[in-house]
Amino acid sequence: MVDRITAEQFHAAEGVEDWRVLGEGACAWFRTGSFAAGVRLVRAIGELPGLDDHQPDVDLRPDGVAVRLVTLTAEHYGLTGRDLALARQISAAARELGVPADPSAVQSVQVSIDALHLPEVTPFWRALLGYEYRAASPEDLVDPHGRGPAFWFQQLDAPRPQRNRTHVDVWVPYDRAEARIAAALAAGGRLVDDTHAPSWWVLADPEGNEACVGTVGWIGPVSSREPA
Repeated sequence: MVDRITAEQFHAAEGVEDWRVLGEGACAWFRTGSFAAGVRLVRAIGELPGLDDHQPDVDLRPDGVAVRLVTLTAEHYGLTGRDLALARQISAAARELGVPADPSAVQSVQVSIDALHLPEVTPFWRALLGYEYRAASPEDLVDPHGRGPAFWFQQLDAPRPQRNRTHVDVWVPYDRAEARIAAALAAGGRLVDDTHAPSWWVLADPEGNEACVGTVGWIGPVSSREPA
């Protein structure tokens, strides 16, 4: 058994102000300003106790370090108390090195495909991408190397030829969603549906290609808006 926690519980906890829960776990971006400073932060993370049993996903870039925390078992894909504790340790390590976090910079992207017969469709994409099924989820394909976006297959009840059946889900911090939506609308997009807000909004580009903006663990207010 694992100590499961919700995204709301994670956000409400003390000491995790650097972090935001997205579709793929709790994420943080630390602005190191240089590759060398990033290496020092990664080394400090690697020296934290208890990582043999629970490792973070760490992405070193020339100007910063992205970290993702999620617990993956045969029974659970989500957050646990271990993720919460590790988030606090990583933030403390960053503070000791004088590295600031920028929660507004995190996001995750997922490709979603609507299908009538998932068992027939997913093997093709698994072979094409070189992906693997996520544990206990035959509708999710993930990059075993952790580099590419996840693919999610949504069950259709009937053919839907009048709308596109492939779209991109962009997961953003709960406190950045409305700004991201406003930017997309200002860039020529339109709001298709906000009935599921603040979990997700459906937008479309000027030619009708759809995308979703999603959040996890919303703890802020939501402005009302009418579909365009």
